[in-house]
Amino acid sequence: MSTSARVSRLHRSASLAQKPSAKPGWLKWAIAITASLGALLEVIDTSIVNVALTDIQASVGATISEIGWVVTGYAIANVIIIPLTAWLGDYFGKKRYFIFSLIGFTIASVLCGLSGNLSTLIAARVLQGLLGGGLLAKAQSILFETFPPAEQGIAQAIFGVGVIAGPAIGPTLGGYLTDNLGWRWIFFINIPFGIVAVLMAVLFLPKDKPNGVARNQRVDWWGIGLLAIALGSLQTFLEEGNQDDWFDSAFICLLVVTALVGLALFIWRELTVRNPAVDLRVLRHRSLAAGSVYSGIVGMGLYGTLFAVPIFAQSVLHFTAQQTGLLLLPGALASAITMVALGKISSKVDARLLIAAGSIITTLVMFSLATINPDTGTDALFYPLLWRGAGTVMMFLPLSLATLSPLPKRDIPAGSGFYNLTRQLGGSIGIAVLSTLLDQRQAFHRAMLTESVSPYNLATQQRLNALTSAIQNRGSDAATAQQQALELLDQTLNLQASILSFEDVFRFVGIVFICSLPLLFLLAKGQGSKAGAAVH
Repeated sequence: MSTSARVSRLHRSASLAQKPSAKPGWLKWAIAITASLGALLEVIDTSIVNVALTDIQASVGATISEIGWVVTGYAIANVIIIPLTAWLGDYFGKKRYFIFSLIGFTIASVLCGLSGNLSTLIAARVLQGLLGGGLLAKAQSILFETFPPAEQGIAQAIFGVGVIAGPAIGPTLGGYLTDNLGWRWIFFINIPFGIVAVLMAVLFLPKDKPNGVARNQRVDWWGIGLLAIALGSLQTFLEEGNQDDWFDSAFICLLVVTALVGLALFIWRELTVRNPAVDLRVLRHRSLAAGSVYSGIVGMGLYGTLFAVPIFAQSVLHFTAQQTGLLLLPGALASAITMVALGKISSKVDARLLIAAGSIITTLVMFSLATINPDTGTDALFYPLLWRGAGTVMMFLPLSLATLSPLPKRDIPAGSGFYNLTRQLGGSIGIAVLSTLLDQRQAFHRAMLTESVSPYNLATQQRLNALTSAIQNRGSDAATAQQQALELLDQTLNLQASILSFEDVFRFVGIVFICSLPLLFLLAKGQGSKAGAAVH
């Protein structure tokens, strides 16, 4: 046999070995639904707690700063475990690890619901975050390894419905359960869905192939420890920084130093050790590096906007938690519908064009939201939030394909973990930046407005006199009426300063999306059989 013939035969054998075994049509979709259900449970639990914090605080007797750790603990555990999911899947087996994560997540949810004090609740939430983080990255990796190139778009669309709609569904569901059944049911609701997901995973996920090499490798405990220190410190810095006045706090400064030193040592360790816990070498793929940066920006826009809009609705429009959830629900439904529709055409269209269109739509939505005023209500927010849902999907789904589809199959798990990590961190960074910007701009606008409100200003005097007279007509004496008039004027200043600060925040997000467009030139097209074939 000639050398060229032998090489050709070897290529064909390698190609056949890399292809997943043929599966019946219904089984592929059962796998997609199973993986996506696991991811949906994890994503919803990142936001479902937010609307119940006041009730939880009263129940366990915690302060405002203490109760925040119910959210912070989950987020820290989440970002620590996500980069490790590729190694954990290889070491224990993808199916075994996914089922373990589902069972553990469900049990941790029960422990959260049964918690009688703050310490127990925070510990249960950390456990829930560690086990839930594995569901997100492994779900996407399973889908990329299960579906052929032509069906990657619709498969990732099913996965994306949960990731995009979950953050909006969470507050809606959380508000309803908290108002009608009590806060513990935001955790107990996971039990039936968790059981169903476990049974589906046992029945439908493909069996793990023997992987003796991974089991015989030495565990990179130093890498795992440094990762936990670096990302744990970074996430705590992002979660607590604004509350502690950032670098005015010695604790925050210590976190920054720990995060930077830990991250530097972690990178050095993972690039020099033979069998790293997190394979950073996958970043040699240009599409993954650029896509991960863009994923962070999408995370900031997705989670950051879903952070700002509820605060505006509750602080300015005085919505209840359930009303706020219902305000976000149409956008979530728009995301789901767009995701399914886009899944059918995404493999036929250049992903970069879809991402650019989504960025532009999101930018226009942000500038539309920047025109809010004291009279803005549900009707004025309905269509911008609807378009935000559609625009985010136009970035998310094509970005996943453009980022991960050019990767060789062996790099998909590590690439998927890193890609999902950047979106989670992007969301944390977005919330930290936007909350700080909101506070600073509100203080700035109040100072500017106060300069024009003076006892010597004719318009101010007329306004105060009119308010005082109106209050006196209701039966108050002159001194009380004047004091109440001053308080009303102060409330008006605060309201106007708050609205102006929200306008600045929405405008800032829009500018960030515009500035991120040059990253598109570094991404792959993510279309057609060539891009998808690389996955298999």
